[in-house]
This record gives sequence, structure tokens and C-alpha cells, in this order.
Amino acid sequence: MGVPLIINQDGTPMRRASHQVTAYQAADPASQDMANWWPSLASADYDLLHNRDRITARIRDIARNNGWAAGIVGREIDNVIGGGLRLSVKPDYAALGLDAEWAHEWSKEVEAAWRTYANDPGFYCDASRHSQMGGLFGLAYRHYVVDGDALGVLVWEPNRGGAFATALRVVDPDRLSNPNQGEDTDFLRGGVEIDHNTAAIAYHFRKRHPHDVGTAMDAWIWERIARDTPWGRPQVIHHFDKERDGLSRGVGRLTPILERLKMLDRYDKVELQAAVLNAILAAFIESPFDHNLLQGILEDGQAANLNDYQTARSGFHENKAITLGGIRVPALFPGEKLGFQTVTRPNSSFDAFQATVLRNIAAGTGTSYEQLSKDWSKTNYSSARASLLDMWKTMTYRRDDFAQGFSTPVYLGFLEEAIDKGIVRLPPNAPDFYEARAAYAKCRWIGPGRGWVDPVKEIQAAVLRMAAGISTLEDEVAEQGGDYQEKLQQIMREIKECQAAGIVHPSLRSFATLMVPQQDEREGSQAPGNSSSGEQAA
Repeated sequence: MGVPLIINQDGTPMRRASHQVTAYQAADPASQDMANWWPSLASADYDLLHNRDRITARIRDIARNNGWAAGIVGREIDNVIGGGLRLSVKPDYAALGLDAEWAHEWSKEVEAAWRTYANDPGFYCDASRHSQMGGLFGLAYRHYVVDGDALGVLVWEPNRGGAFATALRVVDPDRLSNPNQGEDTDFLRGGVEIDHNTAAIAYHFRKRHPHDVGTAMDAWIWERIARDTPWGRPQVIHHFDKERDGLSRGVGRLTPILERLKMLDRYDKVELQAAVLNAILAAFIESPFDHNLLQGILEDGQAANLNDYQTARSGFHENKAITLGGIRVPALFPGEKLGFQTVTRPNSSFDAFQATVLRNIAAGTGTSYEQLSKDWSKTNYSSARASLLDMWKTMTYRRDDFAQGFSTPVYLGFLEEAIDKGIVRLPPNAPDFYEARAAYAKCRWIGPGRGWVDPVKEIQAAVLRMAAGISTLEDEVAEQGGDYQEKLQQIMREIKECQAAGIVHPSLRSFATLMVPQQDEREGSQAPGNSSSGEQAA
């Protein structure tokens, strides 16, 4: 028996509706879930620059007024920058045709000069004379997280004091814009002047913020600053996440999860208001007169009796002072009842819903749910360490990326001046600084320490890594935010003082005690005394 046909009015078979099939379901135009989903396909700058100001304003507002958003921003700055980035000079001595001994001595000389410059109590490294270099890096990174751009200008201030004329000015990204608020063009986008390879060659800054205090006439005057001087000294430092080719400006870290943050913020407020209202109306006194009874009294002309009753009630509640042992005894006027409000808040599903949203937000910002929520109640050692290590990879990458894009150009400007003034000396017959800037300026930036979940286990692991030759003392100390050379010098001084006092410094003791397995009830391990002979031998 054949398949039945549907006939048209003219007697011909009606064509069956066909469903277009594509190789990728993601491109299916007839999908029920994606039929109305037609996002634009535009360049990186076209997608961002028209909407960037609105996105930035919203992120700033929620970072000011929402605790979760403020925590995300502050925690990332703490993990990436902390109190500042420590410079560790690592010149490429092989490329310079020099030896490791020279590199070691020259590094100490440069680092000492950098500390004098960056930690000057007169704040001369800051063009606004407000912060030392650690604070400037933190401010620039905050702009990077919130606004998407970290902008700095290296200015030359030779006559205001301090050992160096080089100073850093961290600039508000709002001041970077096209002159006279002009439209973006092929070679000028969002205040960034580019060449035919889309490389930035100059930046256009308003002299003041467009919404500054006062008349701000300078807000309508733009200054063009070249990216570098003719001889290659950096002048404008611009760091942002270039997520697509051709992107000229950055966008804030909270952009992908901004809508969820706002929805959670509104939900939190509604639940809090409901809980407060229920708490305020906890108990009430019920009068014996309902609306029908009150109407009957008034119709019968007994209003005077009602007034007398209400006056008696009022006087009773004002004057009752029956106490027992100094404690007031509750009493009601005849005919009154005491009622209680049934509390229906907080919502029983609130915690689960909030946790789900926070997990989504944490995933979108590169942190962990535990770090974001500060809720470690359901976390054991293994999951806590896995969470910490995963987040640490992200924060380490962001630190290295920011240091390379922002901190190292600042160091390059400082190093040029230090060599030019003779504060830092180059060896005889060494390449000229401008010929081998990359080799001379090679460095490493050390940030805040990773921290420990279980210090005993992790110190044991560090000792084993060094003993196996897969790590160094420099690596292990840097992971905890320190400089191994400073540690060694301090330990050497302590050893001499301990020897003079006739005691043994802890660093000279055997590490064998660190390798003894410790009882861990969480993992069900046995104490060394209860282990089998085979385990003891191992």
C-alpha cells in the first residue's frame, strides 16, 4: 500500500515541506531554538567601539555598588599585583656576548637602582606624586579589569626632584578618544592612530576628562602623543586583551557576565527587603471591632460608647506597668487578641539559586566559586587545591601578560635613563643599548605568593622537586612571592648570628624529618608507627 498523497485543487500532488539540512546543526536556519538568532558578523572594532562607553559605564556602576562585582575586581588585583610587582633582572648575556657572572653582578646593580626609583618615598616615579610604582601598577591593572584598557604615559620631569626624570602617569581610558568626538576612520579608531598594519603609532588624549569638575574647557582640547620617540623610547603604554585581529581598544572583564550580575543584584535586594518587612511586622494586637461591627455601632448611634472604649484601651496600654522581678508582664485589654506574623522568608531556594549564578559568574571571570563566594564549607583538601591550582594558572598568565605589556615598557624607559646618566654601567666592548634593548631589558616580574592549602605537604613537595632537579630555589621562592637572592642573603646573616650564639640555624638541619609521612585522617592514611614493614622500608 503506497504513501497517501495530498492533492492540490488542480489534481496534482502537493509538494511536501522540506527541512533544510546543513552539515552543522549550529548553522541550521530552521532550528526551533535558533531560528531567530541572527547575530551580526562585523569587524572587531565595529562590534565594540559603538557600545564600549555604555558597557564601561555599567561595569563601573556595578563595581561601585555590588559586593560580588567589587569582590571580583579586588580579588583579581590582589592575586595578580598584590602589593606590587618585584623586578628580577635577567639580561640575555649569551646574546650580548657576555658571561653569566657579569649578568649576575649587573642584575644586582640594576635592581638596586630600580628599587631606589620605584620605592622613592617622595613618589617621584609617579607623575601625579601619589603612589610608588607598586601602587601605579595596581591602578593601571584596575583600569584594565574594569575598563578594559591600561593606559600610561612616560613623561620627562627633570627639574622637580628625585634621582630620575622618568615618571609614569596612569591615564583614565575615558580621555582616549577621537579629536572633536569624530567618527572612526580607517586610521583613527577610539583615539588610537594606526598604520596600514593596524599597529598603533600615536594616541589622542583629551587634556581633561569630558565630565570633570568645573567648566573643563580643556576637555575639548586633544593632544597627540606618539607611541615612541624617534629613537625608540616608549611614551604611551597601552595594554588590553586583543581578542580579535584589528581590535584597537579593550573591554572590561565583567562584560560577559554583566547581565547575570545585575539580575543577581536585583534578586538579592528583593529577598533582603522581603526578609526585613517580615521581621518588622513580627507581632500585632487585634482589636475586637471588625468593619461590620463598627458600622453597626455607628448606625445605632453608639459612637460615644466606642470613643469611651478606645480611650480606655489607649490609657490602659500607656499606663500598664505590671512587673515581676523587674520584667514587664504582658497584658491585654479586655476583648483584644495577640497575633503573630508568619515569616515566609528567606526563600528556601535562594541559596541554591545564588550558588548556581555565582558558579556561572566565577567561570566567566577565571576565578573559582570558593574564591568568589568565600564559601569553603563543602570543600576538602583535594578540591581546594585543585581549585587553587586552576585559578593560579589563570592569574599567573594574566600577571605575565600585564607585566610584558605594561610593566616592562616602564622598566625600559627607566633603564635607558639609568644607563644614560651612568647610574647603571655597561661593560667595555658591549653592544650599544639601542642596538640590543631586548637583551638588556629582559626581566621577570614576581607577584604575590600563591599560598598554601596544606603547608606541610606542599613544602615536602617543593623539597622533592628541587631534589629531583625539576625545580630550583628561585622558582619555589618566586611562587611564594619572594626573591631567592634576598632570602639567601638574609639566611647567611642569620647563620652567622646563630653560630655566634652557639645554636644551629634551622636551614642547616636535615630535611629528613620533612619527608616522614604524616597521619591524615581525611585520606584514611595510617601513622608511621602503625604501618606495615614494607611501608616503613619505603
